[in-house]
Amino acid sequence: MGDFLHTMAVGSAKRAAALSPRFSSSDFDRPLLPLRLGDFDVIAEIKDRSPAEGALATTQRDRVEQAKNYARGGAAAISVLTEPSRFDGDLAHLEEVVAAVPTTPVMRKDFLVEPVQVDEARKAGASGVLLIATLLPDDKLRAMLDAAWRHDMFVLLESFDEDDLARSSRLLDNAVDLEHAAAGQLLMGVNTRDLRTLEVDNERLKNLAPLLPNARCVAESGLRVADDAARVAGYGYHLALVGTALMRSDDPAALLVAMRAAGAASVTA
Repeated sequence: MGDFLHTMAVGSAKRAAALSPRFSSSDFDRPLLPLRLGDFDVIAEIKDRSPAEGALATTQRDRVEQAKNYARGGAAAISVLTEPSRFDGDLAHLEEVVAAVPTTPVMRKDFLVEPVQVDEARKAGASGVLLIATLLPDDKLRAMLDAAWRHDMFVLLESFDEDDLARSSRLLDNAVDLEHAAAGQLLMGVNTRDLRTLEVDNERLKNLAPLLPNARCVAESGLRVADDAARVAGYGYHLALVGTALMRSDDPAALLVAMRAAGAASVTA
């Protein structure tokens, strides 16, 4: 595990240790929204900062306006960074977005390492969570998935390499996980940015495409224009997770529409 990912995991574990493990049923009474997926979809991301790209938040649009633009552009879900030390995130940002877009599912994106953090996300109103395969040994990944399934949340399980993707694919040998994948609740992601090193491999999406499991697969990082969506759809991905390009776009709703259309056209071509 690289230095950056290790640092993120240590910080996340400290945050998890500070949480109360006790929740009541009333803690989870915020609406849960299912993913509604078409031929090609976009998960649109809100983040104030990227360790690789620098500051992304602007004074031109606040978090609420950005989220509403994403909803207007037809985002399948909105991803919200909640990691505080390097992404300037906060769980309150997720709650703010949940309140702003009551008909769009919101996903917590963080370096989650304990099942209690899945509970924490659901309490805040998240309908889904990102899990990073390389961060989680098999037993911990199982516990995290089980926590998400108890809440009927969706999961984006992120891979960086062949080993990650093989581990993720083997989950489909489990009947429960296979059922969630078939329902579009277990998404398999491939990130072009290796968070162990922060380096980007622009060929990773193409190179790993033959190894994609029989599930809805998500192309993550490095997609900036509609042609990028068309390209990854041609590789066999069903969704794109897009953050920086949308945060910096003058018209994020229009960019979302263009990406969804280009991806769908490539799928059906």
